[in-house]
Amino acid sequence: MIKLCAFSDEAASDLMGQIEALKRNQVYYTELRSVAGKNVFAFTEEEAREYQRILSENGIAVWSIGSPLGKVNIDIDMDEYIKTVEHVCKLANIFQTTRIRMFSFFHAYEKKEKVFENLRRMAEVAVKYGVELYHENEKDIYGDTVERVLETLENVPALKAVYDPANFIQVGEDADKSLNALHAKTDYFHVKDVIKETGELVPAGYGAGKIDELIARIDKDVVMTLEPHLAIFDAYKSIDDTEMKHKFHFESNDEAFDAAVSALKALLVKAGYTETTEGFVK
Repeated sequence: MIKLCAFSDEAASDLMGQIEALKRNQVYYTELRSVAGKNVFAFTEEEAREYQRILSENGIAVWSIGSPLGKVNIDIDMDEYIKTVEHVCKLANIFQTTRIRMFSFFHAYEKKEKVFENLRRMAEVAVKYGVELYHENEKDIYGDTVERVLETLENVPALKAVYDPANFIQVGEDADKSLNALHAKTDYFHVKDVIKETGELVPAGYGAGKIDELIARIDKDVVMTLEPHLAIFDAYKSIDDTEMKHKFHFESNDEAFDAAVSALKALLVKAGYTETTEGFVK
């Protein structure tokens, strides 16, 4: 079975708007990244408990914390940074998820041993709280290419893997190469597609990410999280200060979000899946 999840802050800034977008598209998991423009790592525990209450009352579960952990300079004071890691782990407990999405540091290409040491420290903290860290490939961090992702996973065995096809394309990787190397090692997938030649972000199946092939290789129960970036959303500047290019224009974030869900569902149906109340099954 394939279950769908989404970065719901791409549909709306406020929590009820996010919930409405998820329910409208029959998606019942969120990878929680921000509410009202405030990133999840900055939530207070009181805010988290209130958000969890509202999500639960509306039938939405938090699949993963879409945190920015690791999107910092490799030379950060780790003794201080561990306090942030601990806070995000506490939030994961409140949101009743065991997953935290994270990254592997900026300005780190020549400091891989420090990368691995820092990640091991972060993973040790996660274990104390009964959660796991899920590393996403991303431009400009240490784990941006296939080789460095494989190296990171090998040297930090406690890490799990999230695969983002568009992010690999954006650093010059070939989709076949990344799929061959990492598909079987991936714990869940982010769905984002991009046109290689122009860098324009597009709905799933319209770009070079070979998301149809990604789906064809799935042979176990997995979750696919939509992170389409088809329109500028409130929290974007806090997570990425680069230009976001688009091929298609949408009148609203809701419209862009709906288009993203529709495109992925169309690929799943084309691959022989049928949508049920639980997820997509063959």
